Amino acid sequence: MPTRATPVRQGREPHFRHLKLFGHRIRVAVWRGSAERAPLLLFNGIGANLELLAPIADCLTDVEVIAFDAPGVGGSGPAYHPYRPWQYALLAARLLDALGYRRKVDVLGVSWGGAMAQQLAFQARGRVRRLVLAATSAGVLMVPGHPRTLLKLASPRRYLDADYLERHFEALYGDETGGGDHAARIKPPTGAGYLFQLLACVGWTSAPLLPLIPHETLVLAGSRDPIVPAVNGRILAKLIPRARLRIVDGGHLFLVSQAAQVMPMIDEFLAAD
Repeated sequence: MPTRATPVRQGREPHFRHLKLFGHRIRVAVWRGSAERAPLLLFNGIGANLELLAPIADCLTDVEVIAFDAPGVGGSGPAYHPYRPWQYALLAARLLDALGYRRKVDVLGVSWGGAMAQQLAFQARGRVRRLVLAATSAGVLMVPGHPRTLLKLASPRRYLDADYLERHFEALYGDETGGGDHAARIKPPTGAGYLFQLLACVGWTSAPLLPLIPHETLVLAGSRDPIVPAVNGRILAKLIPRARLRIVDGGHLFLVSQAAQVMPMIDEFLAAD
């Protein structure tokens, strides 16, 4: 069983389908992998369609990877009403049931998706084997990022205007490169979809429940992340009993911009007995 991520294999195509879950039409993608490895469920960042996570699947070539679009995002149907993290975690668990996954899965959450991954880990702990939390925090008790960056994030304009994203990429994400590649994979969310994702975490924190997460956890934080400063990763790693912390020399999108450094680290963690 390999313990290092192999180079990106071009052309690893996902299998797409739509599922009707709690009244929503949810688009799902599955990148087929080895039955010997635990499947990996991905939780995406706010407003982001699942194509933005394709580089993860392309690097973890032996792992079966599952990703889905939130209501009102990507190829999923409209978002009809606001929801809370516990409802989103319930949707994810129901999605696994609908796809026929009966064994435990590994879970990787990025940014906003990291909050959802934490929620799933203590809400449905029997479904989770290992947990990876990247560029994320404990919610409202987080140490906030740069105010100018957070103001830009309150609007979905970066998903709607490719030129705006290119001009402000470093200010938004703390990475000097990657704007063009990132923009090429973007499908803008609906206004309601983005708003409901913003509202989902209003008043939410995982801090009191993090000590109850029993899973081996890898916490990854970017040293130059202007959205979720690295100190938030240190907080998560302190509160989760079986967590280990890795600080990456990168910004908020280090999973993509520093993939050569980060993906072998994730693959080794997930492959360990």
